[in-house]
Amino acid sequence: MKRIGFAEVMLCLGLIFIYLPMVILVIYSFNASRLVTVWGGWSTHWYAGLWDNTQLMSAVFRSLTIAFYTAISSVFLGTLAAFVLTRIPRFRGRTMFGGLVTAPLVMPEVITGLSLLLLFVAMAQMIGWPAERGMTTIWIAHTSFCASYVAVVVSSRLRELDLSIEEAAMDLGARPWKVFVLITIPMIAPSLMAGAMMSFALSLDDLVLASFVSGPGSTTLPMEIFSAVRLGVKPEINAVASLILLAVSLFTFFAWFFTARAEKRRVHAMRQAMEETTGKAQAQVA
Repeated sequence: MKRIGFAEVMLCLGLIFIYLPMVILVIYSFNASRLVTVWGGWSTHWYAGLWDNTQLMSAVFRSLTIAFYTAISSVFLGTLAAFVLTRIPRFRGRTMFGGLVTAPLVMPEVITGLSLLLLFVAMAQMIGWPAERGMTTIWIAHTSFCASYVAVVVSSRLRELDLSIEEAAMDLGARPWKVFVLITIPMIAPSLMAGAMMSFALSLDDLVLASFVSGPGSTTLPMEIFSAVRLGVKPEINAVASLILLAVSLFTFFAWFFTARAEKRRVHAMRQAMEETTGKAQAQVA
């Protein structure tokens, strides 16, 4: 009988520590009792009542919208920054540029949020924009924060790429932008997907930055939950959190599935091309 090692035990304990609170949250979202700590039987009443809670659902859709646009803009800016850091080895101010890209990773969110707040206030006084803080300012703040994570993820992938494929394409007459679109982007697609998912999750979860740069009528879901928890956890919060967990889990699974299948096809195509090249070379030698 195989003995369970220390690593397996620690792995199980770590998974239990991470996922057990989520399981408890999902179970209590079906609690019939209004008191969260008292079990009153199984019921889907709180899920059906979510649509009547317009304030909470507005915060949910607002957070999802901001997170979606944040993921797109963060991937765009983070990919450009990663490309500059990895493909342009020397240029004036490279060290400062790298420090500015990674600064949000180590800077406390309170400092970042206060700095962005002062920036928006100064811009409103100087040029009249933004006239009021809302979804746009939250989106800008989340993009400036999440783009650093995307830059780190994508740059690590770019450093592992074989430059001979891109060089061969340029030797055959392809322009740099065409090489980047048709060759580089497909090869770094998994890292782009990972960066987009990370940015979406960070934006959806952010409370500190949104608290600084939000205004009237732009309350996000974390802000709504934080303000509601002060008076006690409501069953509707458990229900909406369970739905978000389900949506994120399904999205993560399908993203992993399609990415793995695309990678498998790419590896298979490369192997076939190498075998055909090897067969032609052997035929020429014979």
